[in-house]
Amino acid sequence: MQKQKAQLQKLTLVGLTVRTNNKNEMNPETSKIGRLAADYWSNRVANNIQHRSKPGVTYAVYTDFESDEQGDYTYFIGEAVDSLEDQDLEKFKTITIPASNYQKFTTEPGKMPDVVISAWQAIWAMKESDFGGKRKYIADFEVYDERSADPNNTVIDIYIGIEG
Repeated sequence: MQKQKAQLQKLTLVGLTVRTNNKNEMNPETSKIGRLAADYWSNRVANNIQHRSKPGVTYAVYTDFESDEQGDYTYFIGEAVDSLEDQDLEKFKTITIPASNYQKFTTEPGKMPDVVISAWQAIWAMKESDFGGKRKYIADFEVYDERSADPNNTVIDIYIGIEG
């Protein structure tokens, strides 16, 4: 996995959310993320999001952390928008990823979902020094763009919020 530091501006996103934790996600019977993502993709939810700033670029965000990767968190899937005007806020949730410093990890090409699972397992095994700063646990996220169009040859970026 390649890594580099990145400083990003604030992003406003519109999409779907679910509350979960990694323990539940390891069990197919209690996993929620896979079902939410499948619903998002199969129902072409992005087509109903107004004012998309980067159509076709999907953000999967882990936020509202109870503690760290061991606790509960909110999983979000959706797209960046230029405006919240005209959004169906009864159907969709909005979140803001704050401007911050991030460690960006780019995966090697691989099959979905294996490439994502392997990347997160490597990240969870890292020490603070591997991140170039202490993790903030505010918003970590995956970016799915044209490099992830082929489920057998997917590349994604994962951004981990860090201090400094």
